[in-house]
Amino acid sequence: MSTTTAVVPLTTADAETLVSAARSAAEAAGATVSVTVLDAGGHLLAFRRDDRAVLISGETSTRKAYTALQLDAPTADLVDLVKPDGPFHSLPTALDRPLLFLAGGLPVHRDGRLVGAIGVGGGAPEQDHSFAAAALAELAAPAR
Repeated sequence: MSTTTAVVPLTTADAETLVSAARSAAEAAGATVSVTVLDAGGHLLAFRRDDRAVLISGETSTRKAYTALQLDAPTADLVDLVKPDGPFHSLPTALDRPLLFLAGGLPVHRDGRLVGAIGVGGGAPEQDHSFAAAALAELAAPAR
C-alpha cells in the first residue's frame, strides 16, 4: 500500500511574504523591480511593480517565474542551455509559451515538492536572482 502525503500549496500569504522580501532586498540594493509569484499550476498569486521600475520588468518577472516553474530550475542555471550550441537552443522559439532564460526566476519547493515560482525583473539579472533567493530564504525562515 502506498501512502501519499499532501503538500500544503503556496498560499496568498506565502506569496505576499515572497513579494515583500524580494522588494525589501531590491530596495536595500537601490534597485526598482517587479516581482511575480505563481502557484504550482502557473496561476498568478501575487504581483507588484515598483512605481519607478521599468515597465517591461513586469513582463520579465512573470516570464522568469513561469520558466522556473515549467522547468523546475533556477533560470540562472538555464542561460547557457539556450545559447546557440546549447541543448535547449530552440526551446524559446519552439513553444508558444512565455519562457525567458535570464537569471531572476526560482522554483519554490515545500517538503521536496514544487509548489510555485517567483520571478524578479528590473535589476541586473544577477541582482534579480539574489532578490528572489532572499525572498525564498525569508519564506523558509521560522515564524517570528
